[in-house]
Amino acid sequence: MAKKTAQKKLPGRLAAEIQMPPAEVRFTDELEALAAADQQERPDGWKLSPAAVVDFICGRDGEKIRVPGKRKPVEITRKFIGPRDVIQRCVVTLVGERGLLLVGEPGTAKSMLSELLAVAISGSGSLTIQGTAGTTEDQIRYGWNYAMLLDRGPCPEALVPSPILSGMRAGRIVRFEEVTRCLPEVQDSLISILSERRLMIPELTGEPGSVFAAPGFNLIATANLRDRGVSEMSAALKRRFNFETIAPIADARQEMDLVATAAAAALARPGRQPHIDEALVEHLVTIFRDLRSGRTPEGWQVHRPSTVMSTAEAVAVVTSIAREAAFFPSGFDPLSRLPGHLLGVVIKDDATDRRRLLAYWDGPVKRRAEEGTALWKRLWNQRDQLES
Repeated sequence: MAKKTAQKKLPGRLAAEIQMPPAEVRFTDELEALAAADQQERPDGWKLSPAAVVDFICGRDGEKIRVPGKRKPVEITRKFIGPRDVIQRCVVTLVGERGLLLVGEPGTAKSMLSELLAVAISGSGSLTIQGTAGTTEDQIRYGWNYAMLLDRGPCPEALVPSPILSGMRAGRIVRFEEVTRCLPEVQDSLISILSERRLMIPELTGEPGSVFAAPGFNLIATANLRDRGVSEMSAALKRRFNFETIAPIADARQEMDLVATAAAAALARPGRQPHIDEALVEHLVTIFRDLRSGRTPEGWQVHRPSTVMSTAEAVAVVTSIAREAAFFPSGFDPLSRLPGHLLGVVIKDDATDRRRLLAYWDGPVKRRAEEGTALWKRLWNQRDQLES
C-alpha cells in the first residue's frame, strides 16, 4: 500500500524534477483501470492477464474503462505502432520459460517495448542491465560488498544482487538492453540462468548455494542489427531465446502521427501546449522514409546513407526544431531548419554521406519542387545549407 501511495504522489512533482518519467508513472491510471477490469486468468507473478498486457501496449481502439471510485472513464491508449500479433507472440514467450530477444534496426522502439512489457507484467521496468563492452559477469550475476566481505567473510548480507538476481527472487521481468554489445563470454553467463532458472552462489558455504527463480521471472533482451561493436551470440545462448524482429513502421501516416505525438510529449510542460508544425512533420517523415528505403513513393531510386534513418531520430529532429521555435519565435520558419538538422543526422556515421543527401536534394526534392509543390520549392531553395 505504501508503494502505491508513493507512486500516486510522484506525478505531481515529475514535471519539475524528472525529465523522463518511467512508464509505470506515465500510465498509472491505465494500469490501474486494466487491473480493476481484468477478469481473465493471470499467470503466477503477473500483475495483468496476457490479454490485458496486449491491450495495454496496443490500446483498445478508443474504448474506455470505467473504474469504481473514479468519475471519468480511462482510455487505454496505443503505445506501440506495429502488428498486434507480434505483441501477442512476445507475451506468450514471456508466459513460458524462454527469454525474449527483440531484434531490429536502431530506433525501432525495442527498448520502449521492453519497458512496456515489463511494466504491464511486473509493475516496473526498473530491473535493467545496459550492455556495453565493459559489462562484467558480476553485473549479470552478483557482486560483493568488499568491506563486509573482509570483515565477515562470504555471507548473504555481503552479497550485492544484480538486477537478474533481484528479478529471480521477486519473480519479475528483467530487461537486458543491447545484449550483443557485451563480450561473448559475458553473454554466455545467461545460459545456465535461462536453462535452469536458478543462479548458483558457490561462495556461500554453509548457506543455500543457489537462488531459484520465483514465478513471474523472465528476461527481455534487445539487440540492434546494424550498430558497430556488436558481438555475435553463441548458438547455445540463441537457443534460450525466442526472437522477435521489430520492423520500422510500415504506414507513413501512422509514423507521422507517432512523430508528432512523441515530440509533443517531449516538449509538454504544465499549462503550456507545444506547437508541432504539421508540414514540418509530414516533409521530415517523407524524407526519412525515402532515405531509409532507397525508393520514393513515386518510384524514384535514392542512394541510402549508411546511418539509420529511424523514427526515433525523426522525433529528435522535430523536437529540436519545435524547441528552437519556442525560444526564438521572431520570424522563425521551421521548414528552413530542416536541411541543417537532416545533415546532422545523415553524417553521424559517415561524413561522405553528405553527397548522398545532396543527390537526394538534386533528385526527388528538385522534382517535387518542379511539379509545383510550394513547400518542396522552399526546401529546394535551402539546398545551400547542405554544402556549407
